[in-house]
Amino acid sequence: MYEYIKGELVEATPANAVVDCGGVGYYIHISVNTYSKIASQNQVMLYIHQIVREDAHLLYGFFSKEERSLFRALISVSGIGANTANVMLSSMSVEEITGAILTENVNAIKSVKGIGVKTAQRVIIELKDKVGKEGVPVEGLSLSTSAVREEAQAALVMLGFARAQVTKTLDKILASEKVETVENLIKLALKHL
Repeated sequence: MYEYIKGELVEATPANAVVDCGGVGYYIHISVNTYSKIASQNQVMLYIHQIVREDAHLLYGFFSKEERSLFRALISVSGIGANTANVMLSSMSVEEITGAILTENVNAIKSVKGIGVKTAQRVIIELKDKVGKEGVPVEGLSLSTSAVREEAQAALVMLGFARAQVTKTLDKILASEKVETVENLIKLALKHL
């Protein structure tokens, strides 16, 4: 129904964004990759996928058409819902997911929270002939470590992880290496959670 929403970015977190379009604020679920592209912008345009359920009308927004196409392909696979597809797009870039599918890398796909071996194999079987090789390069953001940690923690808690487990994982990652972007910290944390 919606192709895109263009307007003023009122609020953005690694899990969602609020875009004001002529006095109406749209709450849009986004991936960490999309967040990294729009966080510093005032005016944004997000390609939209709408999901209508009995209890909710949900909007998922993407910085590029390629990311939206991959999201749509992922949710077409049995066993992968919108939240799992969004976690996949937050854990890996479009290029990484596409590459894992094309090279039949089951381990890369099953490293995402909520995806087991059988689901990873199903993703590869069902999408190998459908996915292209185009992708979106990821740009980093430079924030202080404490701000990066706080935003990553908030995003992971919003994605459904327990706060105590997230805190422990983030402490472990930040103690062993220097992470400068929220996106990279969340990607590393998703591999350990």
